[in-house]
Amino acid sequence: MLVAADKFKGSLTAVEVAERVTAGLRRVRADLEVEALPVADGGDGTVAAAVAAGFARHEVRVTGPLGDEVTAAYALRDGTAVVEMAEASGLQRLPEGVLAPLTASTYGSGELLRAALDAGARSIVFGVGGSATTDGGAGMLTALGARFLTASGDPVGPGGAALAEVATADLSGLDPRLRSVEFVLASDVDNPLTGPKGAAAVYGPQKGASPGDVERLDAALGHFVKVLDASAPAASPGAGAAGGLGFGALLVGARFRPGIEVMLDVLGFASALERADLVITGEGSLDAQTLHGKAPAGVAAAARAAGKDVVAVCGRLALPAEVLGEAGIRRAYALTDLEPDVAVCVAEAGALLERTGERIARDHLA
Repeated sequence: MLVAADKFKGSLTAVEVAERVTAGLRRVRADLEVEALPVADGGDGTVAAAVAAGFARHEVRVTGPLGDEVTAAYALRDGTAVVEMAEASGLQRLPEGVLAPLTASTYGSGELLRAALDAGARSIVFGVGGSATTDGGAGMLTALGARFLTASGDPVGPGGAALAEVATADLSGLDPRLRSVEFVLASDVDNPLTGPKGAAAVYGPQKGASPGDVERLDAALGHFVKVLDASAPAASPGAGAAGGLGFGALLVGARFRPGIEVMLDVLGFASALERADLVITGEGSLDAQTLHGKAPAGVAAAARAAGKDVVAVCGRLALPAEVLGEAGIRRAYALTDLEPDVAVCVAEAGALLERTGERIARDHLA
């Protein structure tokens, strides 16, 4: 069996999910061959999935979204770096209860990319998601050598709101190594940068932006695009990912790919799939969002193409059986089937997953 599940957000990491499901399976069959391949879709947990697959973890001190120093990590193996923007500029880097939709910066994400280049990366998979920011990637670009100046010639301040003050943009100082590496933007989001489906309108409220803030950020991002004369990248799929960080990455030559597709390639999913009779995938909630680029949908699609059966584990199930079937998932096992109280489910997710692993073994090894 192959356990290729994403994290249960707020409860268990993808590695812990695999460990708990495996423990449950082996309670029924101690000699069962189980391969764990924790997965991610480019959002938080992407570096951890790469490390679990054999990449080396590298830590570096970078600038957090509010300007304080934080310890962030990237993963490296054989010249390929997996860089997760949330490590430097994610919501997880904000103090509890603090949101900064107008001023949070991606500068640290640029520092993280630079560290990967310094370590000799020839290929970079840049996972973007879970951001605290809506700065169009301006902070990242600044860390990589770009200069954005006000009309008076001063450097523009951090955050998305300050983009309204950009008068000139100078990209001539960008790190030249960006031109020679393979740079992949990995995201489950294909939104454009601006407009009703853009970074500010769709994701700004999750980062604490009021309706007024959303209007201000969207206008500032639009102004930024005009100064850069970069309307084509701004309208490209993925430009709106991570508060417009995708736009900044596309501007310097990144190629957009759905995050789960990239990560399955990087993690060696195809070879693991060949060895599996049954694939177990999952995430905290199987719902309509799952079908739009999330890890379980990507795993199921790849497994179905290879003729493999797939079942899923989840905390909460909000998809009917026929929709699951269309996505390539034969059956889903929800923790709420065992414990209806959601708070208890979250608190005891590990133990409940072990029991779920037992159920799967009994159902599929009979």
